[in-house]
Amino acid sequence: MMKRQTDAPTDRGYLVAICFFILGLGTLLPWNFFMTASLYFQGRLTSTEWSNGTKVVAKEYYFNNWMTLLSQLPLLLFTLLNSILYQRVSEAVRVAGSLIFILLLFIFTAVLVKVHMEQDRFFSVTMATIWFINSFGAVLQGSLFGLVGLLPQRYSAVFMSGQGLAGTFAAIAMLLAIGSEADSESAALGYFITPCVGTLVTLFCYLLLPRLEFAQFHLNRSKTYKAGTTDELLKESRTVENGKLGSHASEAAAEAKVESDAEGTKQAFLPLEQEEKGRAKASVLEVFKKIWVMAFCVTFVFTVTLSVFPAVTADTKTIFSAKWERFFISVCCFLTFNICDWLGRTITTFIHWPRKESRLFPLLVVSRVAFVPLLMLCNVQGRSYLPVYFQHDAAFTTIMALFSFSSGYFMCLSMSYAPQLVDAKDGETAGALMTFFLALGLSLGAAISFVLRALV
Repeated sequence: MMKRQTDAPTDRGYLVAICFFILGLGTLLPWNFFMTASLYFQGRLTSTEWSNGTKVVAKEYYFNNWMTLLSQLPLLLFTLLNSILYQRVSEAVRVAGSLIFILLLFIFTAVLVKVHMEQDRFFSVTMATIWFINSFGAVLQGSLFGLVGLLPQRYSAVFMSGQGLAGTFAAIAMLLAIGSEADSESAALGYFITPCVGTLVTLFCYLLLPRLEFAQFHLNRSKTYKAGTTDELLKESRTVENGKLGSHASEAAAEAKVESDAEGTKQAFLPLEQEEKGRAKASVLEVFKKIWVMAFCVTFVFTVTLSVFPAVTADTKTIFSAKWERFFISVCCFLTFNICDWLGRTITTFIHWPRKESRLFPLLVVSRVAFVPLLMLCNVQGRSYLPVYFQHDAAFTTIMALFSFSSGYFMCLSMSYAPQLVDAKDGETAGALMTFFLALGLSLGAAISFVLRALV
């Protein structure tokens, strides 16, 4: 017989929670390390020439816009692909294979730091690397969201808290690289070696999970449950069959008994069939009908967030000294965003407001659109149309803090609420669906960022 829920083992030493925290961090290392390194890439892609006595940029690559778009499009496409791979490729191959390819691509990016090449070629190679590394990241993220959906709700919050810390991890690594006394190439090399180590640790944590009793119980529960039900049905079937073979009554009595047994068997199997039907997974459409509000919320949250971050915000300039300018974007844009985003995700472990049934929840999510004009009116340079209303660094940092905190908070609530709206057996389907809509929001935001940056 299967263990009852009350007999579930405990998470000793919180090892499973720690593993899923690191797995969450590992899923977003590629996106965050490439995004935070925008200053390095722009430095290699920027060249100037003189025109009528004025120094001008020879060619504008719009790195932040393209980097955002080519990060999020594969996330959307390969999240869809993952829904097909889910049935055909084992979870171990999808997760471990993705991590291995991500590791190889990070190593390639680190090596590329020391390789000098023409700017157009470097741009093309970098964009291709971003596309492939985020493609594997999409399969990894979708698989892990489905996996964590099988555990208690708090593990989803822990997983997403780890995702939030990935950005902070990347921003701190970039600050250390900028602040080091090493030359720019050595600093960049050290920066890109860091996610290689992080990816290896993530792979180790995934391989450790099957050895932890608490993870085994929850991740294998559906298989055990199904096997246990099948055994009970077979046992009941054999009992009925043996009863028929042991009857030596007259032909009339035998016929009567067969009818009686058939009716009895039908009645005996009816509750089991109903129970088995109740356990059968709902269709994707049925699950979507239950979680569509949360799907809309997570899509809208990321559409708003990616529409201005980092494509618009990364071009904000400080009003202070040139020395501070080296650190300004890393601190006030990337570090502020990632710390506050992580805090927003983490606080959902303790606070769940508004409740999932509340109409206020989607209204607050939609209200975040107000951050778009606020950030566009900060001291973003390379502007043609809009005036600057919030020139001071403190104004920009404050808006960024509120913007990122609300992004992390509402995203995490949406992702945590969705599995609660369906039966436990449909938690994995709900997690996979929410991952798709998360990717859809990221892609929409990345596409809109081109328009918003041009409007500035």
